[in-house]
Amino acid sequence: MKNIVLIGMSGAGKSTLGVLLAKALGLDFTDTDILIQQREGMRLQEIIDSRGIEYFLKREEQAILSFDKMGYVIATGGSAVYSDKAMSALKNSGITVYLYVSSGELKARLTNITTRGIVMEPGCSLDELIVQRLPLYEKYADITVDCSGKDIEACIGEIIDSINKSEVL
Repeated sequence: MKNIVLIGMSGAGKSTLGVLLAKALGLDFTDTDILIQQREGMRLQEIIDSRGIEYFLKREEQAILSFDKMGYVIATGGSAVYSDKAMSALKNSGITVYLYVSSGELKARLTNITTRGIVMEPGCSLDELIVQRLPLYEKYADITVDCSGKDIEACIGEIIDSINKSEVL
């Protein structure tokens, strides 16, 4: 079985949905943010604050490129799409699912934007970050699932239906 790679903004539900999707499909699960934290020995925000965005993005790319297992649901960090190399490797390993969530819903979910470990330049608003990343998510997505206003079960059902209808796997 190939991998199912979840991409999207922080707060879209990649980690939460990923665990349950893996369980529903009988696959393993990994979260690239956790891989980075384990390797660095600190939380994402601490890495960004102490080492900088470029350092973090390099570590994120390395964590993704070093993951060579199959049969996984992979929850990526929202900034994974900044690395063409990492995204090419992920796309080659399976199907890429973009979890879209409206900006209004993201704002309601992301109450901890300054401590969550989100890669964003100082002074950048969440709206600006969404506008910046949206074309990248669309570029790398094999499938897009709109999770706005839907509960977890509905999102998982839609992801599974979309994967079953696709010809990527």
